[in-house]
Amino acid sequence: MLSAIIAFTALAAVFGLILGFAAIRFRVEGDPLVNKIDALLPQTQCGQCGYPGCRPYATAIASGEADINQCPPGGEAGIIALADLLGRDPKPLNAKHGTLKPKMVAVIDEPLCIGCTLCIQACPVDAILGAAKQMHTVIEQECTGCELCVAPCPVDCIRMEPVQHDIKTWKWQTPLEAAGGHA
Repeated sequence: MLSAIIAFTALAAVFGLILGFAAIRFRVEGDPLVNKIDALLPQTQCGQCGYPGCRPYATAIASGEADINQCPPGGEAGIIALADLLGRDPKPLNAKHGTLKPKMVAVIDEPLCIGCTLCIQACPVDAILGAAKQMHTVIEQECTGCELCVAPCPVDCIRMEPVQHDIKTWKWQTPLEAAGGHA
């Protein structure tokens, strides 16, 4: 009986070493194109493109399942960057997925907030701070403007406002933005 236990232990150790070696030797890094596409997306995780986040959308673009013009938060600058990366022609934003608009940030009317935490649960980037039955607030630097917190609010105390530009957030417009007037 003892010899059987020792034999099985030795066999398990040998297979464990083989599997460990194989995991290191034959490790697959993932598609580098997906990583490059994902880096160009705005990381709002809003789902407006029809995918649950930026990484799944990047995977769909790389595999040819999705087009490069489905991301409203990325705007025309994002479409141009994706077109350059993939060697395609830029195209206008697909209206099915939304419209171009300035970068927005959620603002909570704090005296109206009842502390239900529904907005906290809906926020994909944890930009809302608060506790149950306590007032909530938005961490503006973390908010991606995805608008996912607006709909679940039962007292309509969340509104979206354009990001106020100052010297730290101002940037040059792309040629398409300047010609079309989109921010």
